Amino acid sequence: MTTVRHERAAGPADGVWTLADGQPSIVDPDGPATVLVPSEQVRVIAVDLPLRSRARRLEALPFAVEDQIADPVDSVHLALGASIGDQRYLVGVVRHAVMAAWIADLEAAGLDHAALVPDALALPQAADGGWTVALADGRARVRTGDGAGFAVNVGLLAAAWDRAGRPAILSLGDALPGAMQDAAPAVPAAGEVDALAARLQRPPLDLRQGNYVRRVRIGGTGQWRRLGWIVGLGVAAHTLIAVADTAMLRVIADRREADTRALVALMAPGAVISEDVATDATRMLPVPQARERFLPLLGRVSAALAPVAPELSVRAMRFAGTTLTVELDAREAGLAERVNAALRTAGVRAQATAGPDGLVRIVAEGA
Repeated sequence: MTTVRHERAAGPADGVWTLADGQPSIVDPDGPATVLVPSEQVRVIAVDLPLRSRARRLEALPFAVEDQIADPVDSVHLALGASIGDQRYLVGVVRHAVMAAWIADLEAAGLDHAALVPDALALPQAADGGWTVALADGRARVRTGDGAGFAVNVGLLAAAWDRAGRPAILSLGDALPGAMQDAAPAVPAAGEVDALAARLQRPPLDLRQGNYVRRVRIGGTGQWRRLGWIVGLGVAAHTLIAVADTAMLRVIADRREADTRALVALMAPGAVISEDVATDATRMLPVPQARERFLPLLGRVSAALAPVAPELSVRAMRFAGTTLTVELDAREAGLAERVNAALRTAGVRAQATAGPDGLVRIVAEGA
């Protein structure tokens, strides 16, 4: 994909841009005002939010994602995306420091009105739960079957695909490694992939929300009057929906309490349950195993290894509990030292050691 380096314009610009090293580069001048950011720095997950209003979903969001992310909830920005199923939504998670740096870059470039979208979500979604993979310059962007996405170094792509159950692949970039090529058509069928600009007219996830909401240019008293009507109607509708949601949540809670009491009576006859059903039932449960951290940990390690990517050849990868182990062929002397330097620079909690079998092993610990 050919890009042109951006020069500061006199006024706001439209079009689709990428952001690298603080400098936007144009990708499609005819698209909507959108800046694509590296997906390695955004955790995109699918979350169940069975609430009728967006306001209630936003309120529930920190509690819904806290067991799926490694960082403390108050240290990250949460952005609610499009619906991808029955009461299931995309959610973007990115550190506040990263968001602040991106916003500063956009304001300096006159793009503070643009949507901010993880670049993996700019890919089309494959049919029947498959993956869409765009591979270029040793980097792979992946749109997963549930509509989420991530990006990794190409050396780690095959292991991630194998762990996902080897889904079918729609390949849009360079040739895929190994067995992955057999799971992908040689080229997409005609009409199978929409134009980038069309896909981004309504992006599946815009990170410009909450404290980072993008600026909208509104001119003329007539537009302000219409905006006032819209805001007034929105407040009235929100009040009605909130009342309905509260009543529905109370009904759901009562039903869940009755169901939980019945289940406890069945599984633990004679157990005494107080009015705090949730606490008493939780105490009876076995201690859960370590939570799944594979993709976010893999993403952090992959991004950290980007400076030494040309030197890497992945032999194997394992994930157990919260520990990711990556085995590399030590094709050159001093590889372990260079890998450790890259990991330290990126702030990733991991250690690379050279073994007598000619392999360099990276051991990374998740949260």
